[in-house]
Amino acid sequence: MSMTASDVVQVHLQRNPTLSLSLCTIACRSLATPSPARYMDSASPSVQSCLIGVDYKHFCDEFHIFLLLEPRVLGGGSGVTGPLPRVFISELHVDQLSPKAQVLILYIFSLPTREIIRKYTEKYGCGNKYAALASALVSLTWEKPLYSEFQQLEGESEYAAWTFVNGYALNHVTISTHRLKSNLKNIKSLNQFIEKNGFKLNYEGGVLKGSPDGLLLQSSTVADSIPFSFSDGINESVPCSYIEFAERLVLPQYKNQPESEIKESHRRDGFEVGNADKIFESISKEQLTRRA
Repeated sequence: MSMTASDVVQVHLQRNPTLSLSLCTIACRSLATPSPARYMDSASPSVQSCLIGVDYKHFCDEFHIFLLLEPRVLGGGSGVTGPLPRVFISELHVDQLSPKAQVLILYIFSLPTREIIRKYTEKYGCGNKYAALASALVSLTWEKPLYSEFQQLEGESEYAAWTFVNGYALNHVTISTHRLKSNLKNIKSLNQFIEKNGFKLNYEGGVLKGSPDGLLLQSSTVADSIPFSFSDGINESVPCSYIEFAERLVLPQYKNQPESEIKESHRRDGFEVGNADKIFESISKEQLTRRA
């Protein structure tokens, strides 16, 4: 079976009706198809190997230990006319942390939670070999958990609980608003448009989340909820995925260039850890239950 990145995103859209509908709404207003930069928030050696094989490279943050894979701009004889999508994979190597940090993590998670995590990682530890396929098929590489296990994990880490029931599925995709062909390229205008059309935005840290230099502006919708059947027969709604919006402003050294000559490389690059923490709150119970 052969699946492309486009196939994976299509599966992702079908699974998340709010995401699909909001993209269609923006496309109709912009009279163009939005160009998403795709972010996969799940760690997997198999996903990494697939990406590194097509000109992605590593970048490691020394505290959060993110595996940030940023593409080289391809062109010329390669036949690729533009930059590849940015991909964000988060991975925490507990065994590579200092002994003090490892002890801290033991205190963060209670003994019952650590036992649940150990149960699934030890029994299904090789599942990450199939992470890329699992992401494409939206399938778990471990057996479905008990609802009580999900509740235990959710009480201590909502992102860990999300991973427990979503596996290696895409956590969110991002629209680069500055690529849109209407006034929606301004992220503040887009946020107003999104809420006016009935979509709920993530208010954690404010609707608009900015970088310290003011050149990266981000916002996100609140995640969809989907029904999930736990292994003990209990059916409950769990958070699924959401859409992020990012406006990358022109770097100071290029601000006097004509807009028609501005390229992606002239804009602010990179990610903001502080913003990412707030964006991830799109899957939190507090945001999901907040009244629009």
